[in-house]
Amino acid sequence: MKESQSYRISNGSLRFNEQPVEEPESYSWPPIQNPNHLTGSAKGSQEAHLSSKAFGQYCTLESSSGTGSYPIQNSSSSVSFSPTGSPSSQPETQSYPVDQNRSPENACVSPLNHSCLTDDADDLRHKIRELETAMLGFDSDIPDMYDMSYQVEHKESFLDGENWKQIMEMISGGDLKGLLCICAQSLADNDMLTTEWLISELRQMVSVSGDPLQRIGAYMVEGLVAKLASSGSSIYKTLRCKEPASAELFSYMHLLYEICPYFKFGYMSANGAIAEAVKDESVVHIIDFQIVQGAQWMILIHALASRPGGPPKIRITGVDDSTSSYARGGGLEVVGLRLSRIAESCKVPFEFHAVETRATEIQLEDLGVRPGEAVAVNFATMLHHMPDESVSSQNPRDRLIRLAKSLSPKVVTLVEQEANTNTAPFYPRFVETLNHYLACFESIDVTLPRESKERINVEQHCLARDIVNLIACEGIERVERHELLGKWRSRFTMAGFRSYPLSSLVNATIKALLRNYSDKFTLEERDGALYLGWKDVPVIASCAWC
Repeated sequence: MKESQSYRISNGSLRFNEQPVEEPESYSWPPIQNPNHLTGSAKGSQEAHLSSKAFGQYCTLESSSGTGSYPIQNSSSSVSFSPTGSPSSQPETQSYPVDQNRSPENACVSPLNHSCLTDDADDLRHKIRELETAMLGFDSDIPDMYDMSYQVEHKESFLDGENWKQIMEMISGGDLKGLLCICAQSLADNDMLTTEWLISELRQMVSVSGDPLQRIGAYMVEGLVAKLASSGSSIYKTLRCKEPASAELFSYMHLLYEICPYFKFGYMSANGAIAEAVKDESVVHIIDFQIVQGAQWMILIHALASRPGGPPKIRITGVDDSTSSYARGGGLEVVGLRLSRIAESCKVPFEFHAVETRATEIQLEDLGVRPGEAVAVNFATMLHHMPDESVSSQNPRDRLIRLAKSLSPKVVTLVEQEANTNTAPFYPRFVETLNHYLACFESIDVTLPRESKERINVEQHCLARDIVNLIACEGIERVERHELLGKWRSRFTMAGFRSYPLSSLVNATIKALLRNYSDKFTLEERDGALYLGWKDVPVIASCAWC
């Protein structure tokens, strides 16, 4: 609608037998003679400790906005949040000093470097600035040590002359993508002076109401700021803020569903595989490991109701998590009632089984499989949220795939974003995130006008938090951990599955769907799987297993 992630449109890379990580295609920079010079001598004075802590997963990010009436504002430094979280009110911009008593769930905090004494005047001035920031925030009236006059005077401390010239040409030429990549590389190299200077320049180039690159740039910059905050160089934190009301969040999700074909592609391809696999079965048990609103199964119930010879008896087991519950405005009983009404209207025998637990904690007995049922398992944009062996020795990602295999299913459907962010190091992950989500933002751009508040809300609440989580967080705090389909194929094959090719009817149905959207969407069938892309860049993939 990567290290890996369960993103979004809703958690990474394979490490079996220490296989090499597949890195994304790098962005081609201008011909800077030696990118390593970007780290400069700033390393010596910074000694920053890069250790990412938790970043609030459900943040209302406020970046530079071209619409003054919308609550996303320019911020001179850290991510700032609306006190109310309401998309209809004008927030105040705030910065917060570190509170070491806050839980890691709500803050990005790193230990300070205790080597605070120095004989170097510039180093001392910088450390004083850090302490002032901690006490007063970046939005105080303290003069900004990273303004242009300071940079020109001290440029040799972190950039050589040739690289300085190249970057200044990129700034004057408006090369936003190149500057985002150089800023990320500087942060990866622990070059805090260059990073903070480039962030200040980038803030003037991005806008949540601009073109697709300016819009995603706004959220990429916020991710860099949050990552920088956890490095110890700048001493502030990003607080979790209040989400919009559940009804509002649901409306944003529904709008994204309507304006882009990514979710419909996933639903239609998975439903087609399930319908084909159970076409001769009288009792069908569908297990959905992230059922959300249950909209996918309304479509399938209607399809099975018209099956020659009459519909089967359908049982649906829906696994719930707290995120879906919030967006839904209630527990799984909401989904059960809705699907029961649909089944009754179609005269389909129906039973709903709710499993209100985290997918990482689910056990075989929770699923209530009965003898004689034809089992179909659905993994729709959720496995990338599961930690793998690179995060946890328990490897919930592969455990869940093996659990599905133990059910002897007729079919297992997998829909995931086609990106490599799971175990990729920070800089390649940044580039992959930028390229992947830029395609999403461009596809939204052809449907909703740039000044649309609805579009801003959709991107902010449905996409931006995933982008920031990908950039700013590491370890267990990073829940967005996408993998390429080739790596998913290795995981399923090692669990004992074999490919279940999607039927040509599914392909034809999706092609008909895409005629309602831009002709820049592309559909490719390869190795038994379907890839939906934007301008030939694969965005999401669907496949089936048995």
